Amino acid sequence: MSDRSAVDTIRGYFYQFDLSILSILQLASMEDSVEIECIEDIDIRTATDVTATQCKYYAKTEYNHSVIKDAVKYMLSHFKESLTGTKPKVYYSIKGHYSSGQEKLDGGIDVDFLKQHFLTYKKEKVTHQHHIDLGLSDTELEEFLKRLKIDVRAKDYEEQFREVIDTLQAIFGGSPFSAEYFFYNNALALIRELSIKAAPADRSITKREFLTKINTSSVLFNEWFVQRKGKRAHLAALRKEYFTDFNISPFERFFLVEIDPVSYIRSDLKDLVLRLSNKWAKLSVREPVPFCPYIYVHGVSGNELLALKRELCAEEFKFIDGHDFLGADFNYQSIMQQATHGNGIKIKILNTLSNVEQTVNSITKTRRIYQFHLGSCYFEYDNPSVRHVKIQIEQLSDVKSII
Repeated sequence: MSDRSAVDTIRGYFYQFDLSILSILQLASMEDSVEIECIEDIDIRTATDVTATQCKYYAKTEYNHSVIKDAVKYMLSHFKESLTGTKPKVYYSIKGHYSSGQEKLDGGIDVDFLKQHFLTYKKEKVTHQHHIDLGLSDTELEEFLKRLKIDVRAKDYEEQFREVIDTLQAIFGGSPFSAEYFFYNNALALIRELSIKAAPADRSITKREFLTKINTSSVLFNEWFVQRKGKRAHLAALRKEYFTDFNISPFERFFLVEIDPVSYIRSDLKDLVLRLSNKWAKLSVREPVPFCPYIYVHGVSGNELLALKRELCAEEFKFIDGHDFLGADFNYQSIMQQATHGNGIKIKILNTLSNVEQTVNSITKTRRIYQFHLGSCYFEYDNPSVRHVKIQIEQLSDVKSII
């Protein structure tokens, strides 16, 4: 598969995922549900009926009846099966986006058109008529057409995505960024998770369940979301949202960073410490309110943290950690001392989450917590006056790209 065709295939997946998300968000009742990859790509179930929707995205292809012929035949076969029994009435929908050719369906579809263009086919040079094979009468085909809706002018890729983001923003409020990076990001992961479940019953979700599960205040690392954005664009958007301050205010900033002990390299962490200090400390003699950031490293051993401190000391990079002498307990008042040009404190290192919590609790100035986590969040701070940003990362180098 060429790179271009691979990109088109991936866009087709995202188009279907986005339509699935939009279908759930547009359900009339909180108890209505959507089933992923059951009868069709998306099945919408209400209290009275089911709508089975197949999704086609061919942005570079002209519409021809042959493109959806198999889908129509499959739906007719399902329609035949549903004529007996007491199951809910099933409606059928085919949504497609094409580069051209949409006018071929402008005249509408009657029974003769259905038979000629969708139900008649050749196999091994023999002509077959699917409706005859199924034993369906014209009256039954009329009923099928009443239940079938074909839309060959469905929204394009970006237009549909924009509608998803606008709908999420309307439901949850907030900014377009939060709609995309919190709710859409989580929605995409949830739809992907549902689509690969083995049992059909596990691929169903109500609107109420869906909204509850995607309601998050964390930027989660979802490889599908990152693939859609591109890794560089993803990190750049996070930097723009949280870390592009042209006039940095003298806030108390806490950077909580998680490392992977398996892939950890001390020089990478030391480089991050230096970068945090360079960007988020202001110690000029002319600075009216000098300040520097705090850092806590999650997952690093005590011995390794000590080795990092020794290297920083050897390079005359001044820091404090709240321990005033050998064997002393942590003293939050000590670590809260103001960094100045005179004392040269460039960063404040917190050794434990308990130290973090004590210090944050004791400060009365404006506080910001930026937590970077590889897996689950490891620190919760429930105080509406403190902004707590949670960003899931793939690796430590992501933090340097974001800040």
